[in-house]
Amino acid sequence: MIQFSLFKIPIRVELWFWLTLAFIGGVTRVREKEQFFLLLLFLIAGFISILVHELGHALTAKAFGKRVEIVLQAFGGYAAYSGGAPLDRTRTFLVTAAGPALQIVLGAVVYLFAQSLPGMSPQATHFVKVLYAISFIWAILNLLPVLPLDGGRLLQTILGPSRIKLTLLISIAVAIGVGVLYFMMTNSILLPIFMGMFAYQAFQELKALS
Repeated sequence: MIQFSLFKIPIRVELWFWLTLAFIGGVTRVREKEQFFLLLLFLIAGFISILVHELGHALTAKAFGKRVEIVLQAFGGYAAYSGGAPLDRTRTFLVTAAGPALQIVLGAVVYLFAQSLPGMSPQATHFVKVLYAISFIWAILNLLPVLPLDGGRLLQTILGPSRIKLTLLISIAVAIGVGVLYFMMTNSILLPIFMGMFAYQAFQELKALS
């Protein structure tokens, strides 16, 4: 486990974060030194991009008077905040939206930077491509209207607590739809597994409310 602070925000990086990120990066297919080096670049890019995402949440919550901390764990992380005055719906929306928004900004800046610097080494080019690809893909996935993703929380904030059943129904439908479509297009089961878990969690919550 690694612990440090950034912008006076405590940050903890757990071992499972690196292990799951390595799995996503294809560690099981690594056979040569060059492949290992590319995997290392993927880990660094993933760490930077996901940390920026959580900093978006944390810095916004901190600006609203909250005590914040960031934990990077298996398949992502979270920014926890406490204390201060309760956040209204507008501020809750802004805190939630700030994560994917800042990550998209990172991806755009890195992409524009790469376009303005031709002649980079193959390794540097690979790192830049991975960094902006992770940033865009991670942010877009997080904006899906599926709880507990950021998009699901944004939908929950917009619809309000009185329409939580509608939020859960939308979460279930989108999670199942995305999971099935992704599997049909790629034959990969990783994302469908997570979509299935999210759909099941939403179904259990909906069942408890009935």
